[in-house]
Amino acid sequence: MDLCGKLLVAMPGMGDPRFEHSVILVCAHTPEGAMGLIINKLLPDMSFGGLLEHLDIPLGDASRSIAVHFGGPVERGRGFVLHSPDYVGGPATLQIEGGYGMTATLDVLEAIAQGQGPDKALLALGYTGWGPGQLEVEITRNDWLTVEPTAALIFAENSATKWAGALRGMGIEPLSLSATSGRA
Repeated sequence: MDLCGKLLVAMPGMGDPRFEHSVILVCAHTPEGAMGLIINKLLPDMSFGGLLEHLDIPLGDASRSIAVHFGGPVERGRGFVLHSPDYVGGPATLQIEGGYGMTATLDVLEAIAQGQGPDKALLALGYTGWGPGQLEVEITRNDWLTVEPTAALIFAENSATKWAGALRGMGIEPLSLSATSGRA
């Protein structure tokens, strides 16, 4: 099972509050484990401008702002820019199935600060990680639904609606989901 480029949508019975109502883009998935970014949880006390100031990256006249997300509990001080495929930062850009890129170097932030860089982007601090077979066990346990992503959902400006939007995209009404699962 290769989940690279797929979205994970947390089921209502998710036992870990850090992942409650999370939508995660799986950026890498190998036999050694998996890595992803939560795309729907904003960091309320962090702004893009404030982050650039902290990193001593000057804002240009054409600068634009992008949302800063909680990407996951692993390495929360490390930043990742998930972006459209029109930007490639050389070998520092991981190409993700489905036509997305992820760059974890300062050059992408510098480009965005100057009004250049990718057409669509979101910034995540931290990431989610799973050891060998761990994600597969969580899916079998009914912790996650897997969904085909769309750029409209990933880069939607209103992050608060992404969880319900991902479910509705599958034809599932969020209120109809149960927090418990059964066996037939």
